[in-house]
Amino acid sequence: MEFAGALRQAVQASGLTLERIRHRLGQRGLPVSVATLSYWQRGRSRPRSRAVVAALEEILGVPAGALTGLLDAAEPGAHPVRHGAGGGAGRGGGGLGRPDRGRGAADLWPDPDRYTRVVAQLDRSGDHRLERLSTHDVYLLDAGRRPGRLSVRTVLRAAGDDVDRVVCVHEAGEGHPEAELTGLRYCRPGRVRAEEGLLAFELVFDRVLAAGDTAVVEYELILRPSRDQRQTDEYARRFSRPVRDYLAVVQFHEEMFPARCYGFTEEAARGPRERLEELWIGTSGSAHISAGDVRFGILGLEWEWD
Repeated sequence: MEFAGALRQAVQASGLTLERIRHRLGQRGLPVSVATLSYWQRGRSRPRSRAVVAALEEILGVPAGALTGLLDAAEPGAHPVRHGAGGGAGRGGGGLGRPDRGRGAADLWPDPDRYTRVVAQLDRSGDHRLERLSTHDVYLLDAGRRPGRLSVRTVLRAAGDDVDRVVCVHEAGEGHPEAELTGLRYCRPGRVRAEEGLLAFELVFDRVLAAGDTAVVEYELILRPSRDQRQTDEYARRFSRPVRDYLAVVQFHEEMFPARCYGFTEEAARGPRERLEELWIGTSGSAHISAGDVRFGILGLEWEWD
């Protein structure tokens, strides 16, 4: 069934008017007009916010995923990515789309079974009720052209009540499987799990969120590569849920600038890689890529050493 038809049936079965649905969404901090709801029912437009659709599932009393799953399948097209470097302006590039019925979060990782084992040990019950407003990464390399530190800031908004944590997953990488989680701000650590270079952990908010509340979390990963680890030539973020605004900055060591740097996208860990335009490396020794409305896939930077 298409999203519009499923939404129309759910609204009819609930007995709620569109005005009442609009009111309940507004109570959750998710303003949507009656006209927009009507357009969604008739297939004239589609929601761009997964958090709104997840809230609709709760309001209409349908199972989680009954509408969001159809929304994912209904819009396979790519979304534009914008990228730039240093302090310069962004340039248009490739895109990341939505997952189809055959793809899930595990497909974004080189070892899907390992990913599934690790995250299964954490509490992800509130993940589908969190909207990712922004994620900003700063990735620093050391003088040996190897990973040194990753700093992350994420802003989230609850699409339901009683949400108290978010789960984060990173590749610690070969040679430093015991990356240290530190520098936490506006949150505290929950359970932490690691297995063969994969690190996953819970960040517990400084208060329990109600629908519409926002939270900011900041943290750092200290990466300690072994002496025999080879130099790194890429950094990537894996998106299993939508993010409205994403920024990744790679800061090279002052004595070790690469010859060239590019953005890239991948639909899955084992899928083809699409190279985007070349990125400038500014006088600060950094390059960055920014993207709006990222849906599903892998977005990152890769570089070539002399």
